[in-house]
Amino acid sequence: MAVPSAAGRLDLKEVVAMGVGAMVGGGIFSVLGLAIAQAGHAAPVAFALGGVIALLTGFSYARLGLAFRSDGGSFTYLERAFRHPNIAGLGGWLLLVGYIGTLGLYAYTFGAYGSALLGGDGNPAMHHLLESLVLLAFLGINLYGVRETGTTELVIVTLKVLILALFAVIGLTAMRVDHLTPLFDKGYAGVVMGAALIFVAYEGFELIPNAVNEMQHPERNLKRGILLSVLITLAIYVLVSLVAVGNLTPEEIARYGEYALAEAARPFLGQAGFVLIGLAALFSTSSAINATLFGTARLGVEMAREKALPRVFSLRRQTNHIPWASLIIITSVTLAFVNGADLTIISSFASSTFLLIFFAINLSAWRLRRRIGIDGLWPALAMALSLASWLSLVFWLWRDQPLSLYWVGVFYLAVLAAELLFSQRRCLCLPGSGRRGA
Repeated sequence: MAVPSAAGRLDLKEVVAMGVGAMVGGGIFSVLGLAIAQAGHAAPVAFALGGVIALLTGFSYARLGLAFRSDGGSFTYLERAFRHPNIAGLGGWLLLVGYIGTLGLYAYTFGAYGSALLGGDGNPAMHHLLESLVLLAFLGINLYGVRETGTTELVIVTLKVLILALFAVIGLTAMRVDHLTPLFDKGYAGVVMGAALIFVAYEGFELIPNAVNEMQHPERNLKRGILLSVLITLAIYVLVSLVAVGNLTPEEIARYGEYALAEAARPFLGQAGFVLIGLAALFSTSSAINATLFGTARLGVEMAREKALPRVFSLRRQTNHIPWASLIIITSVTLAFVNGADLTIISSFASSTFLLIFFAINLSAWRLRRRIGIDGLWPALAMALSLASWLSLVFWLWRDQPLSLYWVGVFYLAVLAAELLFSQRRCLCLPGSGRRGA
């Protein structure tokens, strides 16, 4: 496979920026209130638990990414670990739909904060306009070139991390201790529930191996890029959630909803704090869209090459190998989704999907542990934590959001149907027959 020249490849800073940008997106702004509702004062612990699962899974992705250097990422690893071809196909479809859901969430959050900052809060037309424009803008950037994508990501991520760091440092000095005690005011089970519900906030680091062929010194930078991006994100989430809990009561956070984080800045920064966090939300969602679109387009190319998606997804520009068709199709579907779908249901679907995918990837790493050179203990531990979190999420949906659970089930059935109908393989094939990429 042809790759860009060394001068056009992503360096370590840009790889880390891609991972942080994909994770610190709309998630922290939209799921913070949900995490606090479940975990209470221990919301920072819930974010830390989610980070531990992501870190352990990052080890699996790093080893798999170096062993199987493919733009297909998770899709390719499932292919190598399981003999039945439909397993990888299902995993690929789940990833693709999950990424479209997160792209929609990021664009929606961008539109919501952008409308608020421009004084158009509650104006649906402005919201739709902004969420559509941001998707189209990053489609253009990704179509322009790989290096430009990485450089843009580095600039945006640096700005938003600085804003959130300023918020955390100043906010820590203004916290009220009585807002933090007792720590486990909603029980230990609430921490696990909170970690499961906010796990979509850690989705994104797994996109880094998709660009393994477009980065400098992947033997060194792939693992470092994954682990550094997860650690940076974990630290941001814990500090930001700590400041939010320490400056607002759970009732206030529930009342402010998606603006809870911006409102948490008011006690110590006033209206300027609201604007500052609003800008951080715009930077965060922008970089998340950029990074997610970058990786998802390459997943689409690899799936098309393996005949799990229509061939049109595999079309690349001859001069710089940009996957233009995949980028345009994914952006178009996301535009339709974000302007007409229920994002609450899709958010639940995204968290559930990535917990299942991470379980499957860790299982793949465990099955291939001798080939990829990893101690089986780490993927086994990550598997257990991922499965426990997924079961907690399903229980919460069944108890509190039965309609959302119904729609999540419908989406999974649709994904299964898509794999069986459009994978260009017979739906009932014997294990080992038609195996691709062996």
